[in-house]
Amino acid sequence: MAGALVLIQETIVTSGVSAVTLTGISSSFNVYKVVFNNVVPDTDAQTLKLRVTTSGTPDSDSEYDDGLMIMKSSGAFSFTNGTNQDHIAFTTSGTATGEELNGVLHLFNFQNSSINSFATVEIASLNSSSALRSQTGGFMHTVAEANDGVSFFFDSGNIASGTFKLYGLVK
Repeated sequence: MAGALVLIQETIVTSGVSAVTLTGISSSFNVYKVVFNNVVPDTDAQTLKLRVTTSGTPDSDSEYDDGLMIMKSSGAFSFTNGTNQDHIAFTTSGTATGEELNGVLHLFNFQNSSINSFATVEIASLNSSSALRSQTGGFMHTVAEANDGVSFFFDSGNIASGTFKLYGLVK
């Protein structure tokens, strides 16, 4: 069936881990989809970050560029962008009841070693006062290399809980 999703890897976090790495990207699919939900840090007020993986290892070079629009139910819209970063930074979450991060990434050209890997980003989160914050935009890893996955981590502390899934989109 065209357009069907094939689950490649799923990680469910129920106790603290420093990072969640999803791998399995190959030439089997042109487009991959990452879905994460109910992601919570074990330390309050932490920013969720991402790196692509090369041969299963998170790539910490300073070759990440992004552009994201931040929309808040409790304030004005804003934009953030960066070049030559060593990771992609998403939104901040905390440990209060109801705070969590949810998101969808579409990954393009990850398996192609002659083109930069890039992705679209859609994230929604709630803070402790139930204010909604969302991010939309994209990022690029500006190295022409094959990437086989992504790795999520918080700027400090562990990932306390959450579900992370990597899908291949049938050609």
